[in-house]
Amino acid sequence: MSRNQQHLLRLVLSCRKITAQVSNPTTSTIIAMASSSEQESFLSIYRNTSLSIFSRQSWDSKTASRVGEKLGFRLKEIGVNNIYVDLNEELSRPIHYRKRVLPLFDSVKRVGIEVDGAEKLGEIGPV
Repeated sequence: MSRNQQHLLRLVLSCRKITAQVSNPTTSTIIAMASSSEQESFLSIYRNTSLSIFSRQSWDSKTASRVGEKLGFRLKEIGVNNIYVDLNEELSRPIHYRKRVLPLFDSVKRVGIEVDGAEKLGEIGPV
């Protein structure tokens, strides 16, 4: 499948939440999304950790993994089996964000969705 026919996975990151969006390549509309701010994710973060609402960082690699798994199941449900990551966009992120989002890509793959470009992110070390 060519890149312009695959669906694009975009990550929206802040110090407090992570959101993964998959968009249709022709219309740029979001077809699936998952976020750490969804109620079940939000509750599990604060129940299982000692983070407060005023904490500087409220998501980690475990949270990213849960978001990836949720996104993968939603993609499977609508029949999407292949997505790609904009490598240039992901490489432009600070290294501390890159390290924490790698489990998201792994979780999406474990559900059975092929993620083109994610393997290159794992190979690249700190800049």
